[in-house]
Amino acid sequence: MSRVTLVQWQMLAAVVDHGGFARAAEVIHKSPSSINHAVHKLEAQLGVQLLETRGRQLRLTEAGEMLLRRARQLLESADTIEAVADSLSGGLEAEITIAIDQILAPETLCHALDRFSQQYPHTRVQLHEEVLNGGVEMLVDNRADLLICGLPVPGYLGELLGAIRFIAVAHPDHALHQLGRSLDLRDLRQHRQIVTRDSALREQNDSGWLKAEQRWTVSHVATCLDILARGLGFAWVSQARVQPLLDSGQLKALPLQAGGIREVPLSLYINDVEGAGPAVQAMAEALRLEFRT
Repeated sequence: MSRVTLVQWQMLAAVVDHGGFARAAEVIHKSPSSINHAVHKLEAQLGVQLLETRGRQLRLTEAGEMLLRRARQLLESADTIEAVADSLSGGLEAEITIAIDQILAPETLCHALDRFSQQYPHTRVQLHEEVLNGGVEMLVDNRADLLICGLPVPGYLGELLGAIRFIAVAHPDHALHQLGRSLDLRDLRQHRQIVTRDSALREQNDSGWLKAEQRWTVSHVATCLDILARGLGFAWVSQARVQPLLDSGQLKALPLQAGGIREVPLSLYINDVEGAGPAVQAMAEALRLEFRT
């Protein structure tokens, strides 16, 4: 067990911060004698002199400065623990789980998380990056508090956030671009399509045009983009994800006669709208704000 208490450190800090025992006593509503006793007992327990008189002023010794500096960290941690406990007793969740479809732009997600953390810095966030029905399955199984995806969820009412544009792209040197003309689906059939796998455990569905004779299926959009940037296939990718590669010239939109661009509505789902705690509600609002700005 510790030989000293937080109260003793608080009293020492008050003496230093307010310039003496009398003023500290007024601020923290203790008698000067009780503060004096607590500080002298602290010195005796530690075996170190913490305060000394220089002229008419009471100052910390060199050892006292070092020890109080560390003690302040303990005091701040104790205050934080009490604040978190107060929040938890008031219904704040210790942790929330979010399922996000990988079509969502990373910067949108990061901005929302940053906004949320400024309000609830001590609430842990479990983030699952899913594809297609993977997020739907998590919500239905009560494994996610929030879901953002482009699919309808049976039994839930989604809140439309906006539309995600998908663009058919390939490397500028890809054979499809070398044809030098508008493309149709017959052209695509002769080349490798890159597809991101549905992350659901039970019901996996294919999405998009899948009639290419060659097809590679990957588990993450980032892998798909890396393959595309190496000229190894073509794919439809959300504009939010692919725009940096289009801007840098690493990828180029395919000149399809039709279907080169398609839009998918993106919706926000809350698992338990009426029972959602303050952290879930704050995270939902942070995501909404990202789509409004």
